[in-house]
This record gives sequence, structure tokens and C-alpha cells, in this order.
Amino acid sequence: EPPVAERSVRRAATEALPALAAVAVSFGIGAALIAAVGENPFFVYGEMLRGTFGSLQAFGQVLFKTTPLVFTGLSVALAFRAGLFNIGAEGQAVIGAYAAAVAGIAGASLPGVILALLAVLAAFAGGALWGFIPGWLRARRGTHEVISTIMLNFIAMALTGYLVTYVTSVSETIHTPEIGAGARLSRLDAIVPGFRGSPVNVSLLIALALAAAVQFFLFRTRPGYEIRAVGHSPGAAEYAGIPVGRRLALTLALSGGLAGLVGTNYVLGYKHYFQSGFTAGVGFMGIAVALLGRNHPVGVLLAAFLFGMLSHGGLVINRFVPKELVDILEAVVIFAVVSATVLFDALRSRAVKRAA
Repeated sequence: EPPVAERSVRRAATEALPALAAVAVSFGIGAALIAAVGENPFFVYGEMLRGTFGSLQAFGQVLFKTTPLVFTGLSVALAFRAGLFNIGAEGQAVIGAYAAAVAGIAGASLPGVILALLAVLAAFAGGALWGFIPGWLRARRGTHEVISTIMLNFIAMALTGYLVTYVTSVSETIHTPEIGAGARLSRLDAIVPGFRGSPVNVSLLIALALAAAVQFFLFRTRPGYEIRAVGHSPGAAEYAGIPVGRRLALTLALSGGLAGLVGTNYVLGYKHYFQSGFTAGVGFMGIAVALLGRNHPVGVLLAAFLFGMLSHGGLVINRFVPKELVDILEAVVIFAVVSATVLFDALRSRAVKRAA
């Protein structure tokens, strides 16, 4: 029998195969679309690569757009591991970002490190609270999380819109006052001068650390094991003595907290205030990131980077093809990933049955 390390590599390669195949097919379809509008696909893709990797400043832009997708991708992936479909990452991100802004404003007189930590924790707590609500409803009332999280998205938008307009508004603006200087996360150009001109900031490092933390939590802790057991078979998990309801509520709370940290990138590291509508669908893109990343933290990092590259690349190639073409390419990637995953899972299941 092959060593454990070799089996792990084989399993990882098998898991990654559907995603890689889907991305390859998607870029092939994208090339056909580019040719259909009268441009050379090789030239356009080359310009996209130069515009995203041609300089550290451009690469920093890609990393900035990648950061929030890591948070929401981890959020959705963690929920998927428990058999939950968290469509509420958008609302959880909004509540977390507003909580971070309020903490940064209210604690403006606090020392820098303390205030920054407080604001980050507020972002996590705000998102966790918004995630706990559908988790509690699912555990205690059997309310399906898809329905409750969709509804809570609209409530989050309306609630923060009201608060920004009537409670924490700045005259003639649609955003909150600026947070205290101590709550602001440093941009990475302080460490890497080549990033100057791009807004990539310390929240990227937080996202990377959280990916490692989620990996450890899921595969090296008892609660993580129990969450995965609930996702595989709630009935068997309950029979084994796992408190299924509590694990569902915990999962959605943690999932919401991860999504809430989107605010660290925008509010604490970039604009330094909360503005309605800042998420621009990043919560929903987290679903695509989780699917492409096969609900694994490492896969989420890679998928978030791909979508971050496409997002910035769309702006770069807008001179040659409509930016909407990149939006279509992203949609094709999502469709291809879902199709490839279903196909590969069906083939693997058939192979297992034949072997048995």
C-alpha cells in the first residue's frame, strides 16, 4: 500500500482535477468569445497577463481584489463542510464591515494596536452574529438556511443603509465618518515598495492566516471533525453522540464571522470608512470560489486568486474587448466547475461500485 504522503498527494490531485479541467475549458470558451468580437485571443490574454503580473503595482491590485474573496470563500466552504449552503456571506460581510467601522470610530482615542485588534474582532463578531441567526433557526426550528440567509442579506443592506443615512452619517455623503488612525491597517507597500499605488494591505496577511487556521480547525480539532461528520451524514453523527444542532449553529456563526472580516480589507485597510454597497457581490462570488476550491482552504486561496486576477484583468483588457466578456468568462468558469464536479463525482462513484 502506498505511503500516507503519497496517498494524500494522489487524493489532492484527484480533487483538483475537475477544477483544473473546468478552468481550461472556460479559457478555451473565452478565447472563442474574444475571436467572435474580432480580436486575437492570444494578444488579449497576453495583455491580461501583462496587466496583472507585469509589475508589482499591478500584482498588488490583484492581491487586493483577491483578499475579500478569500474571506467569503472560506466562509462558504466551511458551511459546505457541514452540509450547509450559506448564501448570506454578502449580508454577513456588510454587517461585519459596519461593526468594524463603528468600533474604529467609537474607540478613536485608544492606542493603535488595541484599536486595530478591537476593530478586527468587531468585524468578526458582527458577521458571526448575522451567521448565528440562521444557524439557530436551522438548529431549533428546522428553517432552511438558504431561505433565512437570503432574507438576512436584504435586512443587512436595509439596516446598514438606514444607520449610515440617519445615525452615523457625514453631511451630504453616503458613508460613515472615518475610523480612528489606530484602527487603520497598514498597506503592504511599507514592506514591499513595489506595491506602491495599490491598496493591498495587512488584511491579506489576515486572510492567509485564517486559511491556515480553518485548515487546522477542520482537520486537526474535534469540533472540526464533528462538523465534517455532520456534513457527511447528520443521522450517523447524531447516533454517534455529536450534538448536530449545536454544530450547525456553530458552523454558521463561524462562517458569518469569516465573511464579516471582508470589512478589514475595505474599511480598515482601504477607504477607512463604511460605505453602502461596497461589497459589489463579493459574498456571492464566495460561493464560486468555494466550489472551484473544492471547499478546501488551499483550493479557496487559489480560486480566490484566479477570480481576483480576472476581476483586475477585466479592467486591463477593457480597451480591446468589453469588460462584460470577463464577467461572462467568470460565469462560464462557475458553470464548468459545477458540471465537471458532478461528472467526476459520478465517474468516481461508478468506479467505486465496480471495484466493490
